[in-house]
Parts: sequence; C-alpha cells; structure tokens
Amino acid sequence: MAARPLLRQRNLVPTLTAACAITTLVYPRTTVHAEAPPPGPPPQLSRKPIYDDLPPRRSEPQPPGQPSSSSSAAPTTTTTPTSRLASQIRRARLTLHSYTSAGETRLNGFMSALLTHERSFTSTLASLAPPPESRERLMPGALYVLVAAMSGSILARNRNLVLRATVPLAVGVGAAWAVLPLTTGNVADLVWRYEERVPVVAENHLRVRGAAVQGWRQIRDGGKRVKGWSDERVREGREAVEGWVRKGR
Repeated sequence: MAARPLLRQRNLVPTLTAACAITTLVYPRTTVHAEAPPPGPPPQLSRKPIYDDLPPRRSEPQPPGQPSSSSSAAPTTTTTPTSRLASQIRRARLTLHSYTSAGETRLNGFMSALLTHERSFTSTLASLAPPPESRERLMPGALYVLVAAMSGSILARNRNLVLRATVPLAVGVGAAWAVLPLTTGNVADLVWRYEERVPVVAENHLRVRGAAVQGWRQIRDGGKRVKGWSDERVREGREAVEGWVRKGR
C-alpha cells in the first residue's frame, strides 16, 4: 500500500511533461516570423510569362528648356579591340572591292574597244579588195605599180627636190589607176572618208582635184587639137606628094 503513491508519482512526471509540450505547441509564447524578401528590385524569373507585355508608356512632352531624360541617360558604348579590328577589316575589304570593280570595268572597256577596232580594221581591208568576179589580181598589179614608181624616181633623180618627191608619186598613182582600177578606186574612197572628218583637208583636196581634172581636160583637148593639126598637115603633105607624082608622070 505504501508503494502505490510512489508509483503514481513516477507516472505523473511523464504525464506532466507531455502536457507541457502539448501546451507549448498549441499556445506558443514566442512569434515565429517568415523570411522577408531582400530589398531591391524583385528577381527576374527565367520562365516565360503567361501574359503579354504591357505597351510602352508615351513620354510626356518636356518643355524646351529642360534636356530630355533619354538623351541624358543614354548609355555610353565602349569599343573593344576586336570590334575595331573588325571595322578596319571591313573597310579594307570594301576599298579593295571598289578598286577591283573599277579595274575590271576599265579592262572590259579596253577589250571591247580593242575588239571593235580589230573588227573595223579587218572589214576595211576586206572592202579594199576587188570583187571576185573581176579578173583584177593584186599581186602582179602591185609589183607593176612599184616598178613604175621606181622608174619615176630614176627619171627625176637629177632634178630638184619637188620633182624628186612628186614625180615618183604621180607615176605610181597613174600606174595604179591603169593596172588596178578597182582597188585604187576603193583606196581613194577610203581616203576620202577619212578626209571628210577634217573639213579643211577635204576642201583642199577638192580644190586640188578640181585643178588636176581641169588640167587633164586641157591637156586632153590640147592633145586632140595637136593630133588634128598633125593629121591635117600629114594629109596636106600626102596630097602634095601625090600631086608631084602625077605631074612627074
């Protein structure tokens, strides 16, 4: 009987301890605070927002005396050595490309002009040749003209400078008109086309040609008159001889 109170006291201590713990949990004496967000702007979420971005606000017009906040708050950009090197390389490439394009254009123009002159030269030479249906041959005729010019030079070798320069040329041109009339006519037409580009030369050529034609006509008419006079004298002499012969019989 005396041991029962002791057993009750031993069972009472765990009971009181459990009751105090329950009371502390249910009715706490101290307040527990949650962690507050750190000061400053809220951290940006890495996830994509589900709402559309709000339209930007229109900036209110500022008075003319006050500087704009955007210009004053413009961030200053700093260039790195890599960006400077890239800009220099880009500038060098553009300069090289422009010079290359200009050189290619000039080369194409030069080649086009060269081909045009070559085509004009070949067509001009082809136009000087006589037509195939004519029996005019260039090779023997050119040799005859050369021999005639050399003979004129030999004839005028003891004369003055003017005759030594003009006589071979005149004899050669005359032989060319006699031996190669078609080729000489084509050459004369070509020379006249080039002379038309210089009006002074063309006028002098026409004047000289007119004088030469007029002189040739006068020489031809004089030759006809001389021939007629000589024929008349020969006829009169023959008649006189025939009369003497009749009288002598």
